[in-house]
Amino acid sequence: MTPVDTADEGLDDRPAETDPRPTVSLSRTAAGDVVPPARERFRPLARLEDPIVGWTAAVAIAVLAFVLRVWHLGTPREFEFDETYYAKDAWSMLNHGYVRGYVDSANDRILDGRTTGIWQRDPSMVVHPEVGKWLIALGEKAFGMDPFGWRIAACVAGSLMVLVMCRLARRLTGSTLLGCVAGLLLCFDGMMLVLSRLALLDIFLALFLLLAASCLVADRDWTRRRFADRVDAGGVDAGGIGGWGPRLWFRPWLLTAGIWFGLACGTKWSAAYALAAFGVLVLFWNAGARRSIGVRWPLPKATVLDGVPAFLHLVVVALVVYVASWTGWLVHAHEYEQHLSSTQYTRFVSAEDGCTKKGDVIVKLDDDKRWPTATEPDASGPGELVQSLRSLWYYHHDVYEFHTHFLNCSKHIYQSDPGGWLLLSRPVGVNVENDIKPGSQGCQAPDGSNCLREVLLIGTPVLWWAGALALAYAVVAWVLRRDWRFGFAVVGALSMWLPWQLNDQRPIFSFYASSILPFTILALTLTLGQILGPDRSPTPRRTIGTIIAGSFVVLVILNFAWFWPIWTNGLLTKSEWFDRIWFSRWV
Repeated sequence: MTPVDTADEGLDDRPAETDPRPTVSLSRTAAGDVVPPARERFRPLARLEDPIVGWTAAVAIAVLAFVLRVWHLGTPREFEFDETYYAKDAWSMLNHGYVRGYVDSANDRILDGRTTGIWQRDPSMVVHPEVGKWLIALGEKAFGMDPFGWRIAACVAGSLMVLVMCRLARRLTGSTLLGCVAGLLLCFDGMMLVLSRLALLDIFLALFLLLAASCLVADRDWTRRRFADRVDAGGVDAGGIGGWGPRLWFRPWLLTAGIWFGLACGTKWSAAYALAAFGVLVLFWNAGARRSIGVRWPLPKATVLDGVPAFLHLVVVALVVYVASWTGWLVHAHEYEQHLSSTQYTRFVSAEDGCTKKGDVIVKLDDDKRWPTATEPDASGPGELVQSLRSLWYYHHDVYEFHTHFLNCSKHIYQSDPGGWLLLSRPVGVNVENDIKPGSQGCQAPDGSNCLREVLLIGTPVLWWAGALALAYAVVAWVLRRDWRFGFAVVGALSMWLPWQLNDQRPIFSFYASSILPFTILALTLTLGQILGPDRSPTPRRTIGTIIAGSFVVLVILNFAWFWPIWTNGLLTKSEWFDRIWFSRWV
């Protein structure tokens, strides 16, 4: 058995100069094979910098992000884009326990300050899980049913993302400076800014996925340190299974990641793709860890020793959290069942051509298509829970049919091709007021022209375009240099992009890429770290790298400032607006 090269996947934890601890001598197995010393192989994931400085800097950048996001958060005072669904659904859940239908004039009445007399008794079918809407409901509970109230939860979530990004990038790079750079890049992205100022679900999805990914990296560090402790104490066979390496049945960071993944899936189903992708990546990380302590056939052994606990910590925990997130629905499952048994209920079903239209909805009203639980007697005790869970299963089937068939038959002016998301090919116009006359609302447009206000859901162009290049470089660095950190960024980005690329028949929107952006920024930050170089002394390489990296960050901030008005409903003349709309497809 020979030492494994440090370039192997999962082993290149950090450049050697970042390990402040002395190395240890090689040890040998009973057979005389050389075993790479654990403390030499498992290097720390961060330099031993002052933790107070790291946390203070991260919190300061997160506070800056919050200030930018909370500024005039209640304007425009109207329902923007899909806020018309999520804000009302959240209020209904908060006050009735489940989502009810509402009258046609509900939006106007709510904006006038009235929240009574607009909710119908019958439940409404919603097409996304409930976690994000419960978070929106918390803001409405604290600040009322108005634009500020239904947007504040997203504002907080977007700000927390910046804090998590700072800490994750610091762990990956071993540098507080690069951690702050990653946080600043996320802070000054326009798409994240706008999503943090809207009552949509995507900002919560992105936050939960970033938290889950951060816990996985922490678990990687924690697991390898535990391996090192046991191997240094008892050799390769430590753990009781000869030649297999240590056993770790309980992994707290992996358990925490499972909770975050469950909340992410409880916000949008697309998080399941990330869960699957990162689950496979964790398996290969574990195999790499066992290989580096001299375990033969590490992948099959890691599949047995680490795969089962990982499945329980990630998938099973995520499933439990996901089902628990539907507690409000389960408590009121009888409302849906009664509605089904007493009325003709609209169902979304497929036909030979993929969808069946009747006006603007797909309907199937046959009695035999209703849920079986709709005609069953109400159960009691444990049977009631089982009956409610069965109803939830049928409900999920309806939602699945909606996503896979009904949406395939619809079109939207702002739908976009996922292939162009990283290039910002088709942003979403969230709100526009485009006929403000000179002299009105402070408009100073010349005669014959006018002013407008717009909220355009688009990322900071310089950041996204550079991020696309950084992701391409990350693939190369992962494959050729076997740097697991770049692989982590690539897997995260692909897991939230490739599924949409393979299912682009339905209307999908560019802001779905908000879950890709954190991993794009990680790839970009790691690339900037490569440009800076590992040597901190004032060498020509370091000086040139600092100029390049610093100039890029400044350019992103300037680009952010230039686009600020079209992200925040700012008043612009037509010419000022066209100065910011660089391509016709952005209109």
